[in-house]
Amino acid sequence: MAARKGLDTTMELTRHALALREQGYDFVLRYYSTNATKNLSLGEARALAQAGLQIGVVWETTGTYANYFTIGQPYGSAIYFAVDYDPTQADLDGAISNYFTGVHAALYVGAEGKPSYRVGVYGSGLCCATLVERGICSLSWLSQSTAFTGSKQYAEQWRYSLIQMLPARILGGDGVVLSIDPDATRPEHEAGLFSV
Repeated sequence: MAARKGLDTTMELTRHALALREQGYDFVLRYYSTNATKNLSLGEARALAQAGLQIGVVWETTGTYANYFTIGQPYGSAIYFAVDYDPTQADLDGAISNYFTGVHAALYVGAEGKPSYRVGVYGSGLCCATLVERGICSLSWLSQSTAFTGSKQYAEQWRYSLIQMLPARILGGDGVVLSIDPDATRPEHEAGLFSV
């Protein structure tokens, strides 16, 4: 299986879904957050799926509540949680590992002990490697920040589930220019994407 082509953006993509598919995109990564302007909606998810695009999501904010997880995302798919800086090993051993342990506990309780969502991490190579190796996260999305600790090696070793590239601008529907971060999956590796 070859790598699939994707992108992530904070922009709402409902009217751009077909244009993205026509440009060869296979998947889109969107957001859950407390900022309604960047959140994936059910209507957008349906439009993306109807255009033949798979969907991935990242939770990127502080705080949470159940209404953000009611668009019909199937259990077994992934939610990536962002560690959007270059953490030290001490950060990873302490607060960050504790946070991801809490994420697992919250998802377990929220699903009443039944199978739930897979937990992924977005971050540096060191961050992704640490959390995946410890079994705290099952998937990793490597940040485009190649100067972050361990990122170059993590990319060269093809250890990621998803990899983010440098920002780009592409045409969406109606000639609108979209600001995106291109992404790709690792060949022969599942990334927790879904359709509704």
